[in-house]
Amino acid sequence: MQKHYLRKKIRIMSIETGKPAPEFTLHDTDKNKVSLSDFRGKNVLILFFPQAFTGVCTKELCAVRDDIGRYSNVNAQVLGISVDSVFTLAKFKEDQQYNFPLLSDFNKEVSAMYGSLYTDWILDMKGVSKRSAFIIDKTGIVRYAEVLESAGDMPDFKAINDTLEAL
Repeated sequence: MQKHYLRKKIRIMSIETGKPAPEFTLHDTDKNKVSLSDFRGKNVLILFFPQAFTGVCTKELCAVRDDIGRYSNVNAQVLGISVDSVFTLAKFKEDQQYNFPLLSDFNKEVSAMYGSLYTDWILDMKGVSKRSAFIIDKTGIVRYAEVLESAGDMPDFKAINDTLEAL
């Protein structure tokens, strides 16, 4: 299926557990390039979220921030990804004191690769990341995939934590 955003075709894919995770490179809040492959040898929890400074996104990421020890204890790197600019994400990270990288998918390509992109969202916004969670194991294989249709829903952190502990 092809979707059009900003006169550019972006192919929306779906991610399957047991398959290799699509590689990506995005900019973090310090304007550094960060690639999924940078974390080979660690488990990675990728959290796509619709928009910085919104209620559910803040609640979700603050819960992860407050429980970061759990992820460190299972050799997991958390990455938050949204289509917000690096500048917006930098302010969001600073305000909330997030202790994990926030990455800007401003061009919407990674959200689309991971099947995590709304065609239409609130207030006629197009191309906003869906709230999603993916666990990529230390060899680059997808071990957990959850894409939520409602931005008001939270990922299943019990299932996420159980999956990480089993790796």
